[in-house]
Amino acid sequence: MTVVTTSALAAPSIRFEVSFKEPQAHYAEIKMEISDLRKDHIDVKMPVWTPGSYLVREYARHVESVEACDADGAYLAVEKVNKNTWRIQSAKAKKVTFSYRIYGFEVSVRTNFIDDSHAFLSPAATFMYVDGMLDQPVEVTVIPHANWANISTGLETVAGKPNTFHAADFDILFDSPIEVGNQDVFTFDAAGVHHEIAMVGGGNYDKERLKADCAAIVEEATAIFGVNPNKRYVFIVHNYQSGGGGLEHLNSTVLGASRNGYQSERSYVGFLGLVAHEYFHLWHVKRLRPFELGPFDYDNENYTSALWIMEGFTAYYDNLLLRRCGFLDESGYLQAIANDVNTIENRPGNKVQSAALASFDAWIKYYRPDENSANTSVSYYNKGALLAMLLDLKILTATQGEKRLDDVLKAAYEKFYVRERRGFREQELQTLIEEVTGTSVAAIFDAAHAIGPLDYNGYLNAVGYELIDYNEGQERPDLGFTTAMTDGRVVVTGVTRGTGAWNGGINVKDEVLAINGERLDANGRELNRLVQSSVIGDQLDVLIARDGKIRELTITLSEDTKGSFRIVPLQNASQQQKRLGQTWLSLN
Repeated sequence: MTVVTTSALAAPSIRFEVSFKEPQAHYAEIKMEISDLRKDHIDVKMPVWTPGSYLVREYARHVESVEACDADGAYLAVEKVNKNTWRIQSAKAKKVTFSYRIYGFEVSVRTNFIDDSHAFLSPAATFMYVDGMLDQPVEVTVIPHANWANISTGLETVAGKPNTFHAADFDILFDSPIEVGNQDVFTFDAAGVHHEIAMVGGGNYDKERLKADCAAIVEEATAIFGVNPNKRYVFIVHNYQSGGGGLEHLNSTVLGASRNGYQSERSYVGFLGLVAHEYFHLWHVKRLRPFELGPFDYDNENYTSALWIMEGFTAYYDNLLLRRCGFLDESGYLQAIANDVNTIENRPGNKVQSAALASFDAWIKYYRPDENSANTSVSYYNKGALLAMLLDLKILTATQGEKRLDDVLKAAYEKFYVRERRGFREQELQTLIEEVTGTSVAAIFDAAHAIGPLDYNGYLNAVGYELIDYNEGQERPDLGFTTAMTDGRVVVTGVTRGTGAWNGGINVKDEVLAINGERLDANGRELNRLVQSSVIGDQLDVLIARDGKIRELTITLSEDTKGSFRIVPLQNASQQQKRLGQTWLSLN
């Protein structure tokens, strides 16, 4: 009779140890212990991207000094079988320790950064997983450098094990960044959730003001969905001389900020907008999500056409939350929307790429901009935010102010995340909106898949506002290219599609020497003077240097079609229109 021992039935386990022997050289040491798997060979893999940042970043390129051994310390053969996979010849060993080093010296919210002052670990760029075992629970023990005292992460702590954290699976691990150093940590409670703010790099922030203002954002965001799914949430804030950007996570966020920008009201409100944006994501994308965004494939791109919904709607709500909290007055809020309109409608790429296609192409376009991006692409953030505004206004109007986009998102969260625990398809979301509100929103969803301008006033007028182009009716010539000073030279940085410069052959990186026989000065001021003194149809002889050769090009000044948009109260608006407008912009 075969006797099966308890040891033989032990479930596989995986744990990591992270230490920092040479932080000044930007390295971390990683030990991955795999127990009770007992296979002939084990494939371990490094993700190629991190959720929320849609670009293949090839994290494996920073891995080195790979080795493996068994429980007795005997070395096991390791072979790299593709760009992000290592095969360990484990020979059914009970315990395998796989060790490697990672290099991290890229300042961003999605990549590792390690130096003598602190370490920021982006988990997808740090931890490998056993192929086929993403659902495996995992422990991480962090051994801080001797000069570091604090660890900040959204991961749960393990009782009785100092500096040790637990994730129920690798999806949660990869969604839980870790900050190790001497960050300034302070806390607040809001919406029944304990929040930690970890400020890295110093700054002129006011702790009490930050706690109060972040708490207000938390309460307003939670009110939309009716529930906050976290018990604890961590803000990791990296303060730089000049910083920005953010990345959402399930139980935390990483934000970039300018360390001395907190005392400037404009800069501070901008930071609060970033807080609002990333916090809103804990519902909208981390839980309520398109079906393509989970479970994740960490080896390849995860394509979706719905980033205009996930990022765009969030970009709409970050400013709306600031308005509801009173951080933006009515004028400031309307200007924020107008800024999005100016960004989208003055971009030639708006006539080339739809918001849905921009979403799908994020992997090859959004994170890889070049000198021609403005001519070929549109931002799913800005255009998605405007489409969200149109939806909000359509719902407000159709329901006489009884419902709005808030109600739709709450219903979608409850249906797709709480009850059905799955991602949605775009048509399902459209159908749900129409069921909840009793009105068709097909035209707006169609606009997300179309190119060109949106019908702003068709929706704004119904709530007592209108979009005005202050450039309408003006005939202004357009030079068609932009320049910057480089080492005392006037160098072309962009050429606008369809202009005289585009048609006349001006190239990015051309050095502009003279126009109509007049040498440009070191500041290039003649460019503005010549345009201001010219009319549409005038021809300019432009002398340039390109690749060491002198050339003269002739360009014909075209009409400047760029708008200058603002949102203002509609003249002679009815009481009903004014009431709906007040509902839209009201403080909660």
